[in-house]
Amino acid sequence: MPTWFITGCSTGFGREIALKILSRGWQAVVTARNPADVADIAAISPDRCLALPLDVKDRRSIDSAVAAAIDRFGSIDVLVNNAGYGYRSAVEEGEEEEIRTVFETNVFGLTFVTQAVLPHMRARRRGHIVNLSSIAGRIAQPGSGFYAGTKFAVEGISDALRKELQPLGIGVMLVEPGGFRTDFAGRSLRQSKEPIADYATTSGLRRRENSRIDGNQPGDPVRAAEAIIQAVLAEAPPFRLVLGADASRRLRDELKAQLRELEAWHQVAVDADFPV
Repeated sequence: MPTWFITGCSTGFGREIALKILSRGWQAVVTARNPADVADIAAISPDRCLALPLDVKDRRSIDSAVAAAIDRFGSIDVLVNNAGYGYRSAVEEGEEEEIRTVFETNVFGLTFVTQAVLPHMRARRRGHIVNLSSIAGRIAQPGSGFYAGTKFAVEGISDALRKELQPLGIGVMLVEPGGFRTDFAGRSLRQSKEPIADYATTSGLRRRENSRIDGNQPGDPVRAAEAIIQAVLAEAPPFRLVLGADASRRLRDELKAQLRELEAWHQVAVDADFPV
């Protein structure tokens, strides 16, 4: 019976993945900064679900949660790094404390949880790590520079990690969702406190769009949770799992534009080498 360790289970993808895992008869370690937020999940099947407090910015909290999970279930088969939040701000508007905190949560927290779990996976020569990225990890929009920066970092770390772990029998998968109907925008998205008027038509426009789009996103988090589980179980799991028609369309357009630019500047690129 596999055990899934999931961070950030109070809402959104983390909650839906946990519910899907339990519905399959598997074991789940559900975590949140306040364990009361996930008590209802644990109550579904107390023998197969362990609710734990976890603040991914606190190394002691991480080590304690991982140790408790191993003590209870003996192993962690799948780690889902889902905890995180957004920060909307033009780059110039960004407040230092907010910038540092979003990186500490989305990048360093994910890294340290992974480091805590990996010794147990390496000892067993199996396991899977699922890192929740975003389409913002491939395409940065105005007003999302710092959030996208965290997700670009997660993408780079994950790419190196998968190559390090492949010989050890441990898989790594990035999940890149587009717009999904979670409460991310309402609960997990902070914004800079002092907007600058010159950015009204770029990052400012996205601020206004946020209130209009929230609650009307096309993505279904329940279906996304099932897609993530199916991908982990696949005979050949993907490294990058794009979720949502909007994310797929935007990424295709971006990759085509990058390829056009690469071709247009190809000769300049090769001319930068020493002459043969």
